[in-house]
Parts: sequence; structure tokens; C-alpha cells
Amino acid sequence: MINFHASSSLSFLNKITFLLLLLLLLVFPAIVSGECTCDFSKEQKEEKAHALNYKLASIASILLSGAFGVSIPFLASKIPSLRPENDIFFMIKAFTAGVILATGFIHILPEAFDHLKSPCLNQNPWRNFPFSGFVAMMSAIGTLMVDSFATGYYNRIHFNKNKQVNVGEEGDEENHDQHSGHLHVHTHATHGHAHGSSSLTQDLGLPELIRRRITSQVLELGILVHSVIIGISLGASQSPETIKPLLVALSFHQFFEGMGLGGCIYEAKYKSRATAIMAIFFSVTTPLGIGIGIGISSVYRENSQTSLIVEGMFNSASAGILIYMALVDLLAADFMNPRLQNNLKIQLGANISLLLGAACMSVLAKWA
Repeated sequence: MINFHASSSLSFLNKITFLLLLLLLLVFPAIVSGECTCDFSKEQKEEKAHALNYKLASIASILLSGAFGVSIPFLASKIPSLRPENDIFFMIKAFTAGVILATGFIHILPEAFDHLKSPCLNQNPWRNFPFSGFVAMMSAIGTLMVDSFATGYYNRIHFNKNKQVNVGEEGDEENHDQHSGHLHVHTHATHGHAHGSSSLTQDLGLPELIRRRITSQVLELGILVHSVIIGISLGASQSPETIKPLLVALSFHQFFEGMGLGGCIYEAKYKSRATAIMAIFFSVTTPLGIGIGIGISSVYRENSQTSLIVEGMFNSASAGILIYMALVDLLAADFMNPRLQNNLKIQLGANISLLLGAACMSVLAKWA
């Protein structure tokens, strides 16, 4: 039975996510009310009632799109041909990795550069140094460190526990043999039939499973941070002409992003409760951000210095997390897999799927 305290890891990541969301809830109303250094009077003249209708529609549309997208990998698992043991699953994973990669490179990182290079910010230091690239790089390095330390920590906990159990039970068996008058020599090779052989067979993929669970949690954290920000931006907007294309684009955005995250959650093989919690968190975060944006729309200043800095920093960090996850934990693991490399048909299919996923997400950058 696999047991390496993954539930505590999930709880820890959920606490971090909750604290980040709480930070945004507390900080945004205060920071966005600062004076704006650039003029944008047109937006204030739009009809607020008309814009509110589109905002409410966007909450429903994005909520349903995200929930459906994150559920697709679990629905697909009911179809025999789409299950993980089949070759086509490589194509599905490559497609979703392409979606996540394009989200980081095409949607989030350029937006972060726009915010931190805005003429509304002071020349020194914001426009004299590429803070967006620096924060994204440090975020990717930080994600690598978390990935490495967390994987090593749970590996050590599990294998140390197994070693203690094996030693204890070996001693019990030796005592029993001595009392019964039988001479029995125990070695790791012979004793392994009870705990070594069967346990190792069950735990053969344990390091990979640990890595997948950590990957899914850190990936969700990066997505949630970005989702809150884009939700607030949409909810605070007072222009129907701005909201209408965003409504459609963000619905598709959440759908494809949900597919990518759902695939990672499915591969991590969580229990039903943990799976539901992670799916619900993803589905409601952007609508929650829209609700916050609606609440602070009367004081929100999109081009205020503090708002630009906070959004730019969070977007940069989110982009670094998503880019690292897509390249290292999703693509590298599968594209270096001998099963894929030894089959030209699967290899070509995975490459085409990767490009298709990236292309679908990139096209949406025209509207969002």
C-alpha cells in the first residue's frame, strides 16, 4: 500500500494557495486606489450597468468552461483507447503541455513585461532593468528547488519507514524460529519474499508518483495566482467592448488550461476527495477574481504604479512556474521516455500534438 504522507503535502500546498489568495484579497483593494499616473478617462465613461451584465455572464461561462476542461482527462479515462497505458495518452499529455507552455510564454510573460515596463512607472528602477525576466527566472529556479527538496523529503520518509518495518519484522521472525527449534538464516535476498519483493513491486513507480503529485500541486499554485489576477482585471473593467472579447477568450483559456491541469491531477492518482478539492479550486478561482474586481471597480486604477508593479510581479512568478513545469516535469519526462523514442509513430504524434496545443493557446492571445 503506497503511503508517503502525500495528503500532508497536498494540505501544505493548499494552505500556501489559500494564503496567497487571502493576500490578494487584502492587498488589492488598498493598492489599486492609488493615484493613476496615466490618463484613461474613456473607460470611466462606459455604462456600468451594461458592463456588469457581461461580467456576470463571464463568471458563469468561465466557471463552466474551467470545470469541464479539468474534468475531461477523468472522463477520457473511462474510454479504453484513451487510458494512460495506451499510446494515444502520450498525444493528450503533449497537447496539454503545449497549452501550459504557451500560457506561460504567450499570455502571462508578455503581460508581465507590459506592466513592469509601463511608461506609468518611474524610469529608475523599473524601466532600467528587466524585472519580469528576472522574477520569472527566480520563480523557475525556486520551483526547481521545491520540486527537488519535496521529492527527496518524501522519498526519505517512505523508504526509512519501510526499512524500520522490515528490520522489526525480521527480528520477530528470528525469535519465532529460535523458540521453535528451527535454524533459519535470514538475508535481504531471502527475507524479501514477505516485504521486500511484494513491497518493491507495489512501490516500483513510487518516486515517479511522488514527483507527479508535487508537480500537480505546484502547477496548480502557479495557475491559481495568474487566474486571480486576470479575474480581477476583467471584473474591474468598465468597458463592455473590452469585456466581450475577454469573455469568450478567457472561457477557452480556462478550458484548455483545465485540460492541462486535469491531466496532471489524473496522473498523480489522488483519492477522490483530493482530486475534487484541486478541481474545484481551479474552477472557482477566476470567477472569484472577477467577483473581487466587481467589488473594487469603483476604486480600481489599472495604470496606478502599485497596481502595475503587483500584477507584473505576480504574473512574472506565475510564468516562471508554468514554463518550468511544462518543459521539465511534463515534456522532458515524456519525450525522453524509451517507449516514445523507440516508436516513430508515437514520437511524431506527440510532437504534432505539442505544436497543436501551443498553437491553440497562442491564437487566443489575439483577444486575451
